[in-house]
Amino acid sequence: MKITVIYGTQRKAKSSTYNIAQQFIEHLSMGDRITEFFLPQSMPNYCRGCWQCFTDYKKCPDYENLKPITDAMQEADLLIFTAPVYVYHVPGQVKAFLDHFGYRWMPHQPSREMFRKQALLISTAAGAGTKSTLKDLKDSMTYWGIARTYTFGRNVAADDWDHVSEKKKLNFTKDIARLSKKILVMSGNVQPGLKVKGLFYMMRFMQKKFHYNPADVQYWQEQGWLKKSRPW
Repeated sequence: MKITVIYGTQRKAKSSTYNIAQQFIEHLSMGDRITEFFLPQSMPNYCRGCWQCFTDYKKCPDYENLKPITDAMQEADLLIFTAPVYVYHVPGQVKAFLDHFGYRWMPHQPSREMFRKQALLISTAAGAGTKSTLKDLKDSMTYWGIARTYTFGRNVAADDWDHVSEKKKLNFTKDIARLSKKILVMSGNVQPGLKVKGLFYMMRFMQKKFHYNPADVQYWQEQGWLKKSRPW
């Protein structure tokens, strides 16, 4: 299983999200290629709101920075995102990263490949906030058309991985193994769920009826989605 990992921060050894991600990778990689990116180092710039991507994504001022990440996500079978809780939401660099992919949301120009992928979203908090943080990530996964999205949010009750209790770590290990098996079973045979399919058909109707952005309509026509072709 080819895996692309987007880490929400550059912390490693003491990061709970990083350590949990490493356990998942150990279960899921099966010796295949793992491609990792760390924010904000791998994508340091904010979206400028120039709208260029909605007509031609290669005109994005940050296209050269984004291309290695975009290519890796396209090639992967599984996407893993990690995001510790920052004031009840994703860190700013994660939001800045996701903003660059607004043009890939389903109302615009979703990538065909995303409809056959799985995504795993990992969040940890010293106290609370994993639910709202995971929602920040899951919104993009759904609107990208990701076929299956899994969430793993845990309140660790510690300021770093070294201070997480052994009892909690043991419980995490059991939960990680259980969810990893579920992801592996679906690998290679994943189909979008009802929510993703329903959203696709809603957006298809809008493209056919309203023609808000000519570039979006042209994209859907080129994909064959306004006729009988489907991304899955």
